[in-house]
Amino acid sequence: MQPLIITVGRQYASGGKSIARALAERLEIPCYDKELLAIAAKESNFCQEIFETNDEKTSKNGYYLGSGLYSVSHLPLNHQLFMAQLKAIRMLAEKESCVFIGRCADYALQDHENCVNIFIHTDWERRKQRAQECYGVAPEECDKVLMKMDKQRANYYSFYSAQKWGYAANYDLSLDSVIGKDQVVDVIIAYLQTTGKLAK
Repeated sequence: MQPLIITVGRQYASGGKSIARALAERLEIPCYDKELLAIAAKESNFCQEIFETNDEKTSKNGYYLGSGLYSVSHLPLNHQLFMAQLKAIRMLAEKESCVFIGRCADYALQDHENCVNIFIHTDWERRKQRAQECYGVAPEECDKVLMKMDKQRANYYSFYSAQKWGYAANYDLSLDSVIGKDQVVDVIIAYLQTTGKLAK
């Protein structure tokens, strides 16, 4: 059996990142978020700063990646960066069990036979509170920032995967973080054990 791979999509300020890291820690496996950018940079001809500047953003010129009409070098910069991340995700997934945060990892690993896709969400007011407490967003800016980040992630995901971001049917589990980080991790582990992907 291939390594166990868990992908975690998340609404901005939903707690998805901290849940993913807590899950990886509980399972004693690596977790890749920004770390993926450094790996993709090392494996490609781009510096890490370029990956960070364009992280989870689509190309403004908008022509579709999947046409197959161009070599990678002729694609827009964002597409080249996406392809480099795709390659890095697949390379890591072949080596060992791990957790990926965002970056269309579920799409990149859609043919991986031992991959579990999770989406973390919660209500607007809780997200506003977390945005202030965890990311230092000013109270008067919270609504604008949440809408901007949701739109950016949704556009990125739908552009490259041709699926709807956050749509429950696209994931194995869609969980509300209102129950608490540890409880969400417990639910995920129970799911992994029940489905036989993790020994009890």
